[in-house]
Amino acid sequence: MNTETIGVAPWMAQAETQAVIAGLEARGGPGCARFVGGCVRNTLMGKPIDDIDIATVLTPDAVIQALGAARLRAVPTGIDHGTVTAISGGRPYEITTLRRDVSTDGRRAVVAFTQDWNEDAQRRDFRFNALYADIHGRIYDPTGEGVSDAREGRVVFVGDAETRIREDYLRILRFFRFHAWYGRGEADQEALAACKALKGGIETLAAERIHKELLKLLAAEEPRPALRLMAATGVLSEILPFVQSLARFEGLMTIETEQLFQSDPELRLAALIPDDPEIARQAAERLRLSNALKERLVQAAGTSPRIVSWMSPRETRRAVYALGLKTFSDRVKLAWAASGRSAATPQWRGLLALGESWTPPSFPLTGEEVLKAGVPKGPMVGQVMREVELWWIDQDFIDDKFSIIERLKAVAQGMVF
Repeated sequence: MNTETIGVAPWMAQAETQAVIAGLEARGGPGCARFVGGCVRNTLMGKPIDDIDIATVLTPDAVIQALGAARLRAVPTGIDHGTVTAISGGRPYEITTLRRDVSTDGRRAVVAFTQDWNEDAQRRDFRFNALYADIHGRIYDPTGEGVSDAREGRVVFVGDAETRIREDYLRILRFFRFHAWYGRGEADQEALAACKALKGGIETLAAERIHKELLKLLAAEEPRPALRLMAATGVLSEILPFVQSLARFEGLMTIETEQLFQSDPELRLAALIPDDPEIARQAAERLRLSNALKERLVQAAGTSPRIVSWMSPRETRRAVYALGLKTFSDRVKLAWAASGRSAATPQWRGLLALGESWTPPSFPLTGEEVLKAGVPKGPMVGQVMREVELWWIDQDFIDDKFSIIERLKAVAQGMVF
C-alpha cells in the first residue's frame, strides 16, 4: 500500500542507479524492482545513505540476464538466497529476489522465491527495514507501521518478536545495534523481553557475525543506552562474560563527547574489558577478532608502565618509547575514563598532547659498533645493546654519541664473554 513519498532522492536520480532499475524493468516491466531497507529508511529519517539494496520479483537468473542485456556487470554474491550484485559505474547494488522462509534454525534460512511483496516484508527483521520505494520515490509500507517507526525512532520487530529472533538469533544483536543508531526514547518492551528470553541462542552464532554487529553498535554516535539495555537483559554477558562494569566505557564516551575526540569503536570495546592482557586475549579469541585488533586490545589492557595524569615529561617520553604512541594514547584515554576526569582533565589532556608532540628517537647504536667494542658475535651482542639502551633511556634519550660509545665500552668491559 502506498503511504507517502520521499521524492526522487539524489541517490535515486544518479545515472548509475537509474541504469540498474531501467535494466531490470526492461525485463520485468515497470514496478518489478523497488529500493528496500536502509536506503529507504535513512532517506525518510534524513540520514546518510551507505548501501543501495533493491528487491525484485525477477528470479536471480532473470536478474543476471537483465543486467547483461543492460551491459552491467552481475556478480552472484548470494545466488542460493536470491542475491545478485550489480556493478554500475563502479558502485555495487545488491539485488535480491522476493523471498519467503521455508525453514530456519536460528542461524540460516531455507528460502523460496515469491512475487508477493507482503510475504517478503514479513520475513524481514524490523518494520522500518520492511519499507520499499519505487524509482519515483513512492513508499510502500506493507506492515503499516514502518514509516511511523522511522519518523519516531522506534525499533520494532515485524510481527511476533520471538518468532523473528528464532529465525536468526543475530537479530538480538541487531535490535540493540539499530536502537543505538536510530532509536529514540524507551526501547520496545516486547522486543526487550524476547531478547532476554532467547539470549541463549547467541551461542549458536558464528563469532565473526557477533563481533561485526558489536563493533557496528559501538560505532554509533551514542551507544550508551543500548549497552545499558544489553547489560540489563543479560545479552552483554552472553557475548562478553568478562565485562564487570560499564563505568569505564561510560567515562570514555563522556570524554569523547566533551573533548571532541573522534569516535573509536575499537577503543570503546577495550574500555569494556578489564585491565588484564590475558582476559583481553581471551575476549579477542572468543570473538575471533583480527590479529591486529587482538593485539591492540591486549596492549591496551597492560598495566606497565603505570599511566597517571601527573606523569612528568620524562616519564611520559619513556612510556611513549616503550609502548608506541598508539598504545600510549589508548592507555591514557582508558586511564582517564576510569579516573572520573573532574579536576584532572587538563592534566590528562596535557599528557596526551605531550605524547603526541614527541617523536621517539631511534636508538643510535649499531651491532657493528658493539662488535668493534670487543663483544663476540652471538646473543651477547643483543644483550650488550639492551644494557646500553636501558642506560640511554634512563638518560632521557641523550643525543650524545660520544657518551653512548663510552657507555658501550664500560658495559663491554664488565661483561664476561
